[in-house]
Amino acid sequence: AGRKPAMMWSFSLMGVAILGLALTPGYAQIGILAPVLLVFFRLLQGFALGGEVGPSTSFLIEAAPPHRRGLYVGLQMATQDFAVLMAGIVGFMLTIVMSPEVLDAWGWRVAFLLGAAIVPIGLIIRKNLPETLVRHDQQKVSIKGNRDIARLFVLGILMLGASTIAYYGIEYINTYAQDTLGLSVKLAFGTTILLGAVMVVTDIVCGMMTDRVGRKPIMIVASVAVVLVIIPAFAILNKFPIPPVIFAVTATLGILSALISGPALISVTESLPTAVRSGVLGTLYAIAMSAFGGTTQFVSKGLIELTGNPLAPAFYITAAMAVGVCAMLLIRETAPARLKA
Repeated sequence: AGRKPAMMWSFSLMGVAILGLALTPGYAQIGILAPVLLVFFRLLQGFALGGEVGPSTSFLIEAAPPHRRGLYVGLQMATQDFAVLMAGIVGFMLTIVMSPEVLDAWGWRVAFLLGAAIVPIGLIIRKNLPETLVRHDQQKVSIKGNRDIARLFVLGILMLGASTIAYYGIEYINTYAQDTLGLSVKLAFGTTILLGAVMVVTDIVCGMMTDRVGRKPIMIVASVAVVLVIIPAFAILNKFPIPPVIFAVTATLGILSALISGPALISVTESLPTAVRSGVLGTLYAIAMSAFGGTTQFVSKGLIELTGNPLAPAFYITAAMAVGVCAMLLIRETAPARLKA
């Protein structure tokens, strides 16, 4: 049906879910219905997000000039990380103006209401976008094309799975600082703000870099760097659990994470035929996010408890990135600048 209708639906459903989370009465008012509704709206959020990445990334790739596709998708990644930055700022401000009791009772709803306020603006913007999927793009994919898509699907799962494990593992530093290192909530939100800020800048710069030097060199070099520094980084965090060290580690790992996730997403999207691009991308991204990214913090916490080793999350990220690098080496380069060369 096109990219535009899908983007309108996904954004509308996200708005309904966010508003539902903010306005659901507490257990004292409606009993067991309260947690049931919260779980329902949370699932609706996931459903909406699963339907967002495929059409929106496909739209950007198709709307961009070929030599600027990296920048366009980099801007998309930057807006995602800008949301992380804003979430950290909102959370930090709420901890300042509200007591922990008030924050737990109803203050958390403020963050969701702020998010819901953005929805009408987003819908207006999307309503006025042009459609990028045209009829002659919806050609059938050949049997050989199906085999190529299957291969790309596996490589995409491994690449995006590795990048999401790295990203959520780095984001886990917020929880890690509180849970394992025993630091304050305000400091933990500070790491989230810093992570969002450095990744917004890196996403845009990285997007432009991939248009010049290619997708593969950047994500492979950054992935290898993560493998080399992640264990020493967590070791330093445990030996020197002080704000400057935590912020320095967060910033360094955030930059490396952005240098992986953007090129990986661009590379997979460009490789897919237009006829199946949105659906295949959305499916593999959803699997990578839910199976790998969504479980990262749970697995990290479980590994710490199971092994008694506070460095366990770093070993998990190292293993994931090693697999991801293998997939990155096998996928073809898609940047027009490198293909011409």
